[in-house]
Amino acid sequence: MIKGAVFDVDGTLLDSMEIWEEVGVRYLKNQGIEPEPGLSKLLFPMTVEEAACYMKENYHLSQSVNQIIEGVLHTVRDFYYYEAPLKHGVEEFLEEMRQRKIPMVIATSSERDHIDAAFQRLGIAHYFERIFTCSEVGVGKSQPLVYQKAAEYLGTKPGDTCVFEDVLHAIRTAKKAGFHTVAVYDRFSDDDQEEIKKTADRYYADLRMAEDFWKEI
Repeated sequence: MIKGAVFDVDGTLLDSMEIWEEVGVRYLKNQGIEPEPGLSKLLFPMTVEEAACYMKENYHLSQSVNQIIEGVLHTVRDFYYYEAPLKHGVEEFLEEMRQRKIPMVIATSSERDHIDAAFQRLGIAHYFERIFTCSEVGVGKSQPLVYQKAAEYLGTKPGDTCVFEDVLHAIRTAKKAGFHTVAVYDRFSDDDQEEIKKTADRYYADLRMAEDFWKEI
């Protein structure tokens, strides 16, 4: 019997992973500069600082690297505040959780204010009792601490707690820590889908497909 649920945000509840691929392109266009074809894929694996250095050098930007970083982060912030959409079936799934009195919290690698703003705009903030961020607990999702803190708050054991995630390394971490894992498809994890399916306890193309979840919890 599932007694609590921990939800990732990016790629699980929000269709928001695209901003991390497109932010450099958006930033340059905001400066009136047309970016080269394929820039998004080139910048995606870089840190923000590496991407800022690349854009300064290759596009001869007058701003300092720190100013570019600030501008890039502001572009990300605006995406969450004004654009990031819910993924299909999310609101209905959360409402079903609420109706069944299953408490829900968030475990995210994103910034708290970004998530707060997006959730308020989209009308889903009331579903969650608390937001746990990796930066605040001090480690990322390669370690289970953020999930453990979430379960501790919920007062549930890992085996009684569902963790909803979209990326392979996070699913592996939660699974290894004893949590019941639910994978939600996101196109930015296409290369890992077969391994995700093998690893997670449940797998859904999106949360509209989760009818069987309610039959067995």
